[in-house]
Amino acid sequence: MNGSRAPSSGLSYYVQPSERFLGCAGPSNNDLDIVGSVIFPVKVYVKLNHNSPPILCLTNHLENVEVIDPIFQWYGPGGSLSSENSNVEIAPTGTLILKHFNLSGAYNCSIVYKLTTIQLRRKHIIKYLIYAYSDPKIYYEFTVQYHAAPCNSSQNASFKKALLQLLKKLVARLSCEVKLIKSECHHVKMQRGGLQNEIFFTFSVAPLRRGKHKCQQKACAASHRLNKAKHFIKKFFKRQVKVSRTCSEPLPDIYYIDGTLKFVSIDRCHPGYGINAVVHPDCPECCVVCSPGSYNPSEGMHCLPCNSSLIYGATKC
Repeated sequence: MNGSRAPSSGLSYYVQPSERFLGCAGPSNNDLDIVGSVIFPVKVYVKLNHNSPPILCLTNHLENVEVIDPIFQWYGPGGSLSSENSNVEIAPTGTLILKHFNLSGAYNCSIVYKLTTIQLRRKHIIKYLIYAYSDPKIYYEFTVQYHAAPCNSSQNASFKKALLQLLKKLVARLSCEVKLIKSECHHVKMQRGGLQNEIFFTFSVAPLRRGKHKCQQKACAASHRLNKAKHFIKKFFKRQVKVSRTCSEPLPDIYYIDGTLKFVSIDRCHPGYGINAVVHPDCPECCVVCSPGSYNPSEGMHCLPCNSSLIYGATKC
């Protein structure tokens, strides 16, 4: 059998990052056969709701010897596994494929076999820890300032609504969404000047999910659409500066303050998942399901300690 191998004395399934994502999520997972260990559980990462690569009921040693009359039996977090379950596929050779994977935990395979016909049967328990993971949810958070009408003026509220509608329309065709996080009006003391009213806007831009049947091109990737949306928004505010500088009319009460547009890229995991490069060095940028003893209640980046949490993917402590 060809493909990537995890050393039977090791703790993790070692693959290159590009192979890991492709192997878990795409057709190439058939090229990745994973072998286990009788000493330590081998860690395997499977993308949430995707099929696992083939997981063998063998160690490196057993894969390289002939075994006679092998009997295989797989066990998962819910007990014994069988191909009668639509989400489980077990080949006659004992190879396991988990379909639409979402049940993280310890998976073991019992193999009973002989090396020769006259020897007694031997038995090994092949150990795995299989984790569901998902890609981080990436979005941009923008801040921007506008010269404003008096803070109690209804003009500001009307402008906020109009600006939000413009921004939403700007990125709608990219299947991205704009959400207003907050808007605050403040009195600002200017350098060597008096007070002026300013509105401080904070809003987020995130890609929406697109069904596979709608889009298969690279341009439809979430990261590509998000970067394009960022470009459109930067261009939108630059255009406002240009209009203000070339317009002969007096400036309106509410206008964009040049140079105040700032943005940061933010990664978040879904509740019950977190990034931990120390615990999961072979999936360092993945949102891996929180193990027992930890939880993630919201869209934070990390699983938090919780001694009372006994399940994978806990969202409460």
